[in-house]
Amino acid sequence: MCQLLGMNANVPTDICFSFTGFKARGGLTDHHRDGWGIAFFEGRGARVFLEPCASADSPVAELVRHYPIRSLNVISHIRKATQGEIRLENTHPFQRELWGRHWIFAHNGNLLDYQPTLSGRFLPVGSTDSERAFCHILDTLAQRFGHTPPAPQVLYAALRALACHIGQSGEFNFLLSDGERLFAHCSSRLVYVLRQSPFPVAHLADEDMSVDFNQVTTPDDRVAVIATLPLTDNEHWVQMTPGSLLSFHLGQPEILGENTTVAAPAR
Repeated sequence: MCQLLGMNANVPTDICFSFTGFKARGGLTDHHRDGWGIAFFEGRGARVFLEPCASADSPVAELVRHYPIRSLNVISHIRKATQGEIRLENTHPFQRELWGRHWIFAHNGNLLDYQPTLSGRFLPVGSTDSERAFCHILDTLAQRFGHTPPAPQVLYAALRALACHIGQSGEFNFLLSDGERLFAHCSSRLVYVLRQSPFPVAHLADEDMSVDFNQVTTPDDRVAVIATLPLTDNEHWVQMTPGSLLSFHLGQPEILGENTTVAAPAR
């Protein structure tokens, strides 16, 4: 099972602390050794690092861990291959352009016999079910809304319908962002934590490392971190309901549709 990590914030924020614990799951504290990647939005641009190797052994991942890139939206992925060879083109997250914006996508799960019909505007470069699903999502949005992006509520409804449809083919946990919002779809397991004043002293579950966020934030900062499994062992992580889609904006979930409820906290 691959693992996902996402961050959405109301001010440019670095993800070094969370990425430290996440990186360890790529071959050190877990068995995901088939590739890793991370994408940061910076204004309208996107900075993407990909490697088809274990993140725990990667010098590039170590560079990212120490380099405080500040972003409003971040998506990262560590891979346990189910479909597609262990190659760079099959490494998440994937990137495409739509409506003059970069879109970033990462998937955890396995879609069986999934071969959507594509118009040709968005085509997979690699051989994963994940990239096919991403191309299908953007292809459908482009055909439905043309050259004009829809209102957030309309986009949310379209993505929710697509997630439900694609999810009929198998497990479909994913993170998707256009640099303004971060969408998280839970098929089986996805959790999130909201960090805001008064900030906690958080301790990683995969490394013996703590940070007092009060020392590196302002009282107005707000950050949401989304992951497959909780990254810390002393924070209030919320379990998303299977089948739900959340839109994160400015560091918190926003109400854009009916399916935004969550279940009990997950520790």
